[in-house]
Amino acid sequence: MDSTPHGAAVTAAGYGVKGPRGWAFRGIDITAEPGALIAVQGPSGSGRTCLLLALTGRMKTAEGTAEVGGLPLPKKMAAVRSVTALAHVPGIAELDPALTVGEHLRERALLQGRFGGSLATLLRPRQERRAAARALVDDALTAAGLDLDALPKGIRTSVRDLERLEALRLSVALALIGGPRLLAVDDTDLKLSDEERAAAWAMLRSLAAAGTTVLAVCSEPPQDAPDVVLVRTGRPEQDAADAPVDGGHDDEEGAADALAEAGRA
Repeated sequence: MDSTPHGAAVTAAGYGVKGPRGWAFRGIDITAEPGALIAVQGPSGSGRTCLLLALTGRMKTAEGTAEVGGLPLPKKMAAVRSVTALAHVPGIAELDPALTVGEHLRERALLQGRFGGSLATLLRPRQERRAAARALVDDALTAAGLDLDALPKGIRTSVRDLERLEALRLSVALALIGGPRLLAVDDTDLKLSDEERAAAWAMLRSLAAAGTTVLAVCSEPPQDAPDVVLVRTGRPEQDAADAPVDGGHDDEEGAADALAEAGRA
C-alpha cells in the first residue's frame, strides 16, 4: 500500500439522524485527522451503523454538521460516497456465501476497472489493464492481511467456509480495491475471540498508519489505545412519541432506510 497520507479528515458537531422511528443517534461530535482510526462504540440499537452510513454519504442527517475530507454533509453526499467505502455492513456491503473468494475479487476488480478508473485507463491495452487489476487486488489483500494460500482451497475457497476473521479481512480487501480515503467497517469485533479481535484491530491500525482513515463500529474498542479516536453512541433521551415501539432493531432498519435515502450504497 502507498504510505503517503491520503485519508480524509472527519469532523462532526451536534450530528444526528432521525427516522420514522425516532432518533437513531444525535449529539455526536468528532474531530479526526486524515489517517486516523475512529472507533464507534455503543450497544446494539444505539445508531452505530446509522452513524457509519451517514458519515459515508449514505444516510441523510437531521441536525448538526459534518465534513469528510472537506466535503460537507449532507450537501455533498454523492462526492463523499465517491471517496469512501463500506466493508462488512449487513444487507448493504456483505459477502455472498455462495461465491468463492476468487469470484468476489474478480467481480470487484472488474467493477473498479469499468467504473472506478479514468477514460485513459479504460483505453489502455487489455494486458496492461489486467496487470493493473492484479496489482490492485494483491495490494488490497496484503493490506487486509488475507493470505490466500492459507485458505482451505486457496482462491477457490467458498465464502461460507471462511472463518469470521478471514471473512472480515476479505470484506476489507474488497473495499480497499477502490482506493477509498475513508474506509468504514461495521461489526468489527462481532463474535470474534480475544485473539481474533486483537488481530482485527492490528489490521485496521496498519491501514490507518498507511494513510487511510478508518471508521470502525465495535462493541469494545481496543484497550489502552491513545491513538484511537473514540466515539460513543447511546440511546438518546426521547419523547414518548419518538421512542421505538419494538425497542430492538434500529440499526438494521436504519441500514435499510439508508439505501432508500441515498439511492445507492
